[in-house]
Amino acid sequence: MRWLLGLLLAALVGLQWSLWFGEGSWRDVLELREANRLQQIQNEELRSRNQALEAEVEDLRSGSEAVEERARRDLGMIREDEIFFLPVDPGVEMQVEPEDPRND
Repeated sequence: MRWLLGLLLAALVGLQWSLWFGEGSWRDVLELREANRLQQIQNEELRSRNQALEAEVEDLRSGSEAVEERARRDLGMIREDEIFFLPVDPGVEMQVEPEDPRND
């Protein structure tokens, strides 16, 4: 009888071992749930970024205002009838290169 009890206890420990410490254990399940949660957060961020990019593409396709604004901001373009002003920080000293006398 004693050996039967020992055999049943060993079988119980053997079955529980894989549940708690083996491959696919509860610890692995919790880690996968956390990884899944983090992936869902990242997917939401990327989804909102994609929506913003889609809106920008649609804006660029639909009218010239977005293209003009982009050209002004990114390329520094101005119209022919406009005057360009460059604000200068008074605290920053500008360096002017001396003229080369050979160019005269």
